[in-house]
Amino acid sequence: MKKLVKGNIALCEGAIAAGLKSYFGYPITPQNEVPAYLSRKMVELNRVFVQAESEIAAANMVLGAAVTGARAMTSSSSPGISLKQEAISYMAAMQIPALIVNVQRGGPGLGNISGSQADYFQAVKGGGHGDYRLIVLAPNSAQEMYEMAYDAFDLAEKYRTPVIILSDGVIGQMMEPVDFNRPERKTFDEKQWALTGCKGRAPRSIQSLLMKDGVLERHNINLQEKYKTIAKNEVRFETYNTDDAQIIITAYGISSRIAKSAVKLAREKGLKAGLFRPKTLWPFPSEAIASFAKPGVKFLSVELSHGQMVEDVKLAVNGKAQVEFLGKAGGGIVTEQEILKAITNYK
Repeated sequence: MKKLVKGNIALCEGAIAAGLKSYFGYPITPQNEVPAYLSRKMVELNRVFVQAESEIAAANMVLGAAVTGARAMTSSSSPGISLKQEAISYMAAMQIPALIVNVQRGGPGLGNISGSQADYFQAVKGGGHGDYRLIVLAPNSAQEMYEMAYDAFDLAEKYRTPVIILSDGVIGQMMEPVDFNRPERKTFDEKQWALTGCKGRAPRSIQSLLMKDGVLERHNINLQEKYKTIAKNEVRFETYNTDDAQIIITAYGISSRIAKSAVKLAREKGLKAGLFRPKTLWPFPSEAIASFAKPGVKFLSVELSHGQMVEDVKLAVNGKAQVEFLGKAGGGIVTEQEILKAITNYK
């Protein structure tokens, strides 16, 4: 079944189909369609919707609901996500699965309400305090907003970790046909870690304050081992015309849509351009990018920022190929013609 919907609405439907039980949020543009839609839909489904008194409260409500085993979610845009970082760090430390959605807007500060990709560092480097990682998914269409919202909960529970969907204001607001191709109902195994009351069983404890000598160190080691497993098993990416490419554009989200069109234009002019699109920003597809780094190949990172993902591209290439950057921030959009010009002039 296909419907013409905004990316933000597709996201909601994906989360609902995945079994979302509790949503906690606070309004901020350009993600306002998410709480607005769920405020009606969740009530119709007899599920929990709460507009919290603040972003901080919303994130901690997610923690409280998710620790009972419920599939819980919050969403916001850039400055709102910044306010949630303490609770996100707590959830990572407590190994609580949850979904956090960032429909990015221009920054820094309050910035504006236009689409941006300037929160890449915040998402993939942890964002809050301490040594932790989050699985970060990057949709580039309304269809992927739906599918990644659905899949995110399974990833979160598989690894007992929060998952971030890092979208942007353009993807969130644009309307596209979406094939609602995920099943409507899911069955769930009992979560042996969840705090559900201990009548008839031994009590359970989940906490992030670990004060005994050596306990926090061992906990951190265990977390890092889990992150290694995620990095090994969950890398996702897409390539387009990369087999013979001499210039490979790396881009995610809305930038990858524009870059793909630029690659088509470049090919029409006889330029051997290709596109490498990470679907997971963490774990980052470093090995896959490195496989293209060889003599005669150059990279161009296209982002709606002043250069963030380009650092991970350079680390992956490891000096074996030239890497350049093209980007805009503050709500600006890089155009096909600007990318084509950069490809043409790449020396």
